[in-house]
Amino acid sequence: MARRATREGTERFRARFAEAQAAGHFREAFGLWISSIGIGTYLGASDAETDRAYGEAIAWALQRGSNVIDTAINYRCQRSERVIGEVLARLVAAGTIARDEVLVATKGGYIPFDGHPPRTRAEWQRYLEETFFRPGILRPEDVVGGIHSLAPRYLEHQLETSLRNLRLETVDVYYLHNPEQQLEEISREEFRRRMRAAFAWLEEKVAEGKIGVYGTATWEGYRVPPDERVHLSLAELVALAKEVGGTDHHFRVIQLPYNLLMPEASLLRTQTLGGWQVSVLEAAEHLGIVVMASAPLLQGRLAAQWPVARADALKGLTAAQRALQIVRSTPGITVALVGMSRRAHVEENLRLADIRPLSPEEWRQILFIQHGVG
Repeated sequence: MARRATREGTERFRARFAEAQAAGHFREAFGLWISSIGIGTYLGASDAETDRAYGEAIAWALQRGSNVIDTAINYRCQRSERVIGEVLARLVAAGTIARDEVLVATKGGYIPFDGHPPRTRAEWQRYLEETFFRPGILRPEDVVGGIHSLAPRYLEHQLETSLRNLRLETVDVYYLHNPEQQLEEISREEFRRRMRAAFAWLEEKVAEGKIGVYGTATWEGYRVPPDERVHLSLAELVALAKEVGGTDHHFRVIQLPYNLLMPEASLLRTQTLGGWQVSVLEAAEHLGIVVMASAPLLQGRLAAQWPVARADALKGLTAAQRALQIVRSTPGITVALVGMSRRAHVEENLRLADIRPLSPEEWRQILFIQHGVG
């Protein structure tokens, strides 16, 4: 049995929905066929009721034509990973899906709670000491802001924990989670050293078959100008990956927030390529990097209100559908990752799978309406 998503498996998944879904819902990336809408698992309480709701939503998304699942070890105190693992194991055992049909992504970097958040600072310090410091998984000097580390030995522990939580032998995408957090306390030179070491470790894990491809999941890094302390240069990171992995390196994907109220990825020229200033989406295309967009609904705010007053191409859609349609139709974005903790969310959002994405002309028209550019 395949340990990870494969072209054959994802093609099988795509074919299952060929009659019902519109052209453009599935896109090719990493040699796979993946859905333009993926399910995110960030928000929600760390309790059994939220676990149950997420489990139902994930199962329904997989049966409704979404084969991208995004999580992180720190989401909901590891409970999101564990719910995903339970759902995948159950559906695979039942023959509803196969492991090689689904792309699963997780992240490491933030120190995760285990099951529930600590009630006091003393409890948190005790947890850190007993789980990470005393066993030698982390040293205090490896930690930034008391919550973040990219030390390879720590990432090794986190990957193994994620694989157990997810009940998988291989995770298809592994992200370094908000690496720009490091730049709040360390120098740019030390940051490059830490990223190079992390990339070397990630290449080892790819060779061992525990990771398919790797990348960086960010919040600010790629969106802010080069003179900002937490700015990330995609070209520099690709160069580091080439140093440790050669031209066939496996740094293949980035994740960043993108929506019409946070449009920097397409509108701001935050990246430098060959002496030219370009947007991160342009840089990613040039460098062969897949882009997955987080926060297409701005954590629910764009599902409740919508800033675009008129756009013929969006008529008949709900506010959430309009926001999601624009993100998944943006040139350069492969997948829009949207949090769906209820089956009703899945039903609403995945109705877009039956509708073609916006054309580039329609997308530019909406961009002009909102921002006066096109």
